[in-house]
Amino acid sequence: MTQTRLQSLIESLMNILIGYGVALISQIAIFPMFDIHISLGTNLWIGAWFTVISLVRSYIIRRWFNRRLHEAALKMAQVVN
Repeated sequence: MTQTRLQSLIESLMNILIGYGVALISQIAIFPMFDIHISLGTNLWIGAWFTVISLVRSYIIRRWFNRRLHEAALKMAQVVN
């Protein structure tokens, strides 16, 4: 059984939203260690851009793997028949 596109999108969104929170906290904690001092607003924008990129990446990879698995299952079914 494969995921629908909507299910893949929802899973990716949840993963990315949690990742965004972790990344934002990490940026706020780590940037000052490297003498990088930026505003909270800038941190939010940096995190937002990387979140969008990560969402697209995650969705494309998920759909690619689901297609590959579905194709493999079809080939196996043909061999059995």
